[in-house]
Amino acid sequence: MTKLPQVAESMQKVLNDVARVAGKETGFVERTSKLRAEIFVQTLVFGWMANPAASIEQLTQMAAVLGVEITPQGLDQRFNQEAANCLKQVLASAVKQAIAGEPVAIAVLERFTGLYIFDASTLTLPDQLKAIWEGNGNQISTNSALKLAVGLDYCSGELNGPFLSDGRARDFNPSLQQINLPKGALRLADLGYFSLDEFARLTKKGIYWLSRLQPHIGMYDDKGKHWQVVEFLQRQKGNRVEMEILLGTTDRLKCRFLAVRVPKEVAQKRRAKLYKERKRDRRNGATPSQNQLAFADWTVFVTNAPAELMSLEDALIIARVRWQIELLFKLWKSHGQIDEWRSQKPWRIMCEVYAKLIAMLIQHWILITSCWSYPNRSLFKAAQTVQKMATSLATAFGHIKQMTVVLSIIQRCLAKGCRINKRRSKPNTYQLLLDFINFDCS
Repeated sequence: MTKLPQVAESMQKVLNDVARVAGKETGFVERTSKLRAEIFVQTLVFGWMANPAASIEQLTQMAAVLGVEITPQGLDQRFNQEAANCLKQVLASAVKQAIAGEPVAIAVLERFTGLYIFDASTLTLPDQLKAIWEGNGNQISTNSALKLAVGLDYCSGELNGPFLSDGRARDFNPSLQQINLPKGALRLADLGYFSLDEFARLTKKGIYWLSRLQPHIGMYDDKGKHWQVVEFLQRQKGNRVEMEILLGTTDRLKCRFLAVRVPKEVAQKRRAKLYKERKRDRRNGATPSQNQLAFADWTVFVTNAPAELMSLEDALIIARVRWQIELLFKLWKSHGQIDEWRSQKPWRIMCEVYAKLIAMLIQHWILITSCWSYPNRSLFKAAQTVQKMATSLATAFGHIKQMTVVLSIIQRCLAKGCRINKRRSKPNTYQLLLDFINFDCS
């Protein structure tokens, strides 16, 4: 319970102090009004936290909980550009709050000072918002989209982001690159974050990294012979490779090459997915390259972690942790409905997106300080509990001790439930992390 007051204080700072200043700086509040900027922000955040599909009428009820009576028409009139800018500024402040939970109780993760997962997700927006957030017509169905870049420490649950950018921007947001990872940490990300320069920078700082490999990249084996990765794999007679290499043709980066041949049915599914993705991507044509098709026979990773710290088997399991950030995005979209809205008015849509993102951040603070240390936690079940208690949080808002009491009730509820059941045929990631012995990489 020791970190619950910190959550209450951060909520107070962001939703009250920061919101009040943001209202003045953005011009949202130009005269005395009963619906002050901080009450407006609290109304939307707690209202959509309690019910992501809340109507204007239901939001006015949340305003009443917070002590302000306003008509639905009056509230609807406040959704303008200044309101959106105010909420965006509050979101930027919320992102800066450093809140971490107790480390998850998984022994293998104690080898590292943190396991940081980087990823991005895109929200498709109406075309009217193109001037605010620009999309990419080739890959996204509209001309407006918002990209959310996030870094998650799987050990403590601490979140960096979401950092916002145009939908057409590359996944690797500059703000993620500026995060100071601790020495001895492990960085895990998908191919959108593949960069030999970045790997070299991390290695120099004593930070470990584990990454999938681009099929077209060149490498030098342990005997100094130059290969294209696919050509090298096609020459292999066995089902696994574990060796030191120099990665890259020009800038040669020393690392370890880890590969395992996958079953034929898995390779066939991968090739079918490649054809499907290329058919959907109008920029590159509908046919995958021969290298991509051949590469589907293998699961390949590169890392600078020494063998005594991470074996091939370890890497295959730890790599699965990357999907935890995908589950976080799924939670935000399916449960928090950050990509859904009830209005067609552009500025009201932006207000809803920003407010829901703030709500998801606060929800995350509560989850990581209440149940993150449980390896078998279910964030979906836990989020449902937070949703039910959102009105109680709003009622107690402004009083740190009362808010802490509500947060402690949530914590007790999560301690009694919100667990993922074990699976025998397809073990959950946390099961594999707890028991490396039973994992078969053949």
